[in-house]
Amino acid sequence: MHFSQVGAEYGTTTGRPRRCGWLDIPQMKYSALINGFTSINLTKIDVLTGIPELKLGKSYKYKGETLSSMPASLEVLSNVEVQYETLPGWTEDISTCKTFDELPENCQRYILRVQELLGIPIRWIGVGPNRNDVIDRGEGWDLSFTSGNE
Repeated sequence: MHFSQVGAEYGTTTGRPRRCGWLDIPQMKYSALINGFTSINLTKIDVLTGIPELKLGKSYKYKGETLSSMPASLEVLSNVEVQYETLPGWTEDISTCKTFDELPENCQRYILRVQELLGIPIRWIGVGPNRNDVIDRGEGWDLSFTSGNE
């Protein structure tokens, strides 16, 4: 419920809370593959503020086998167990940050880890509810980041 409430994720017509959850890296990689993304916009990162531990869906497990990419079968996909990587959260308000360096260290680490797992630069970062609450990192960002836990 945190994502729905803090992120104001409610259906426009019905008012029902939208189904929100942790970032699914294999699904995002598949989307990037079929759409040819050269960079992405990571929105609503501010909604994660205040959560002590953040999870990234890094892979799936199906019948004891680890799948690092999206399965082609809907039957398989509906029976996978998501394998999560956990990162520390942050408590600082990020809505006034204008540059990547102004973000809390754990927020930077989260963004860089998502970028590393996707293999695609995160150019824009949404840090607040307003249209202009965006950090533009520009072009040519290094994709490497070592979290020390691998």
